[in-house]
Amino acid sequence: MKLIRHALIVGLAVATAGLSGCAGNSNNQEKTSTPEKSSTVETAEAPGKSGAILIRSGPFVSGEHPTTGGAQLVKQNNQNRLELNQVFATSTSGPDLVVVLHRSADVISTTTPPAYPINEGDYVLLAPLESYEGAQSYPIPANINLDEFQSVAIWCRRFNATFGSATLK
Repeated sequence: MKLIRHALIVGLAVATAGLSGCAGNSNNQEKTSTPEKSSTVETAEAPGKSGAILIRSGPFVSGEHPTTGGAQLVKQNNQNRLELNQVFATSTSGPDLVVVLHRSADVISTTTPPAYPINEGDYVLLAPLESYEGAQSYPIPANINLDEFQSVAIWCRRFNATFGSATLK
């Protein structure tokens, strides 16, 4: 129960900051994947999800643009998913915004402002961002080893600008 309460508190934590950057919007789809190895799963039920097991979660911190809310990795019916919570929000000032899993635990502090660019090979693309705000869910391909990825980022692919990221603990 403590883990669930902690996940709720972490999921509602909000950090804001903002710099200038991308403009417009376009959602091109591209899939990338990494070979599978086994991943470790904790056995706490995810908040609000019957039968879903919470793997890891964390709050977003802003990079190129204000990004708030939280993200969590869950496993339900043998399918790993990345979920953005109801209070998730990011700037509408970006073309080609995508959701990525990143190898670094702290994308924002390990990259250079103002764009916070990320390098090929350090991430795996999950999907185009469905919405600039609110709850959304992204399936994670079975061949992705979650142990290799420590955070999630909202990334403007066209301009290599990270809008925000969340360390998943």
